[in-house]
Amino acid sequence: MSILTELYNQINDRKTTPKEGSYTNYLFDRGLDKILKKVGEEATEVVIAAKNNDNAELTSELADLTYHVLVLLVQQGLTTDDIARELEKREGKLSVTEDRKPIDEL
Repeated sequence: MSILTELYNQINDRKTTPKEGSYTNYLFDRGLDKILKKVGEEATEVVIAAKNNDNAELTSELADLTYHVLVLLVQQGLTTDDIARELEKREGKLSVTEDRKPIDEL
């Protein structure tokens, strides 16, 4: 079992069996808005670390982002297998930029 799967399972367990004082439970208790805020904050910190060309900081921030994304997956009832299936569907496909919305329309 990969560390990501283990972490996902632990997060899922916290949702179904809360543990007092757990940061994960704090996020679930605060709800989707708090989880989304944390995902956004961590994504911004990833960008800054990459821009600063600091691989140690980048690794740490990517780990934080990954954790918060896994919390979001559990909150929304998705699994890592759902993401894997989506990535498998995309494997080997060329990126067709004409079919994408311009960045200013997002």
